[in-house]
Amino acid sequence: MVARLMASKRSGGAADKRVIALNKRARHRYEVLDTLEAGLALVGTEVKTLRDGKVSLDEAYGRVDGDEVYLVGAYIEEYAQGNRLNHEPTRKRKLLLRRREIRRIQSRVIQRGLTLVPLSLYWSDRGLAKLELGICRGKKVGDKREADKKREARQEIRQQI
Repeated sequence: MVARLMASKRSGGAADKRVIALNKRARHRYEVLDTLEAGLALVGTEVKTLRDGKVSLDEAYGRVDGDEVYLVGAYIEEYAQGNRLNHEPTRKRKLLLRRREIRRIQSRVIQRGLTLVPLSLYWSDRGLAKLELGICRGKKVGDKREADKKREARQEIRQQI
């Protein structure tokens, strides 16, 4: 029985996630080809602000610099009770990934012209801040309209039932 409990904890299902912020526009603007989970290198006041939920991923994106990946443009508000050592709200934040994941991302982003887009920011079951990062391709205007039509059709069907 203990082995089953441990195995279910490690599986990391959706029930284990406590969402801090979502990037709602990302799935509208981009076609998500692949997703991965990354840790974030944060300072203390950023963690306290995340606990308050004062964060925005709307204009954020991932950037590969050499052998490291950074989250650029994410807005984490300054901590209200912070002092002169408070953090910069829009600073670059290092993403914690394995080397092979970084190499795989590099090849896909550089060769195929794909984009790294943060999809959601959440607390893991261990209490660590994690970022769901999507490897995406930008949608054309026609693709967006087609997706909107499909979504509206699904909503109409649900209303009729």
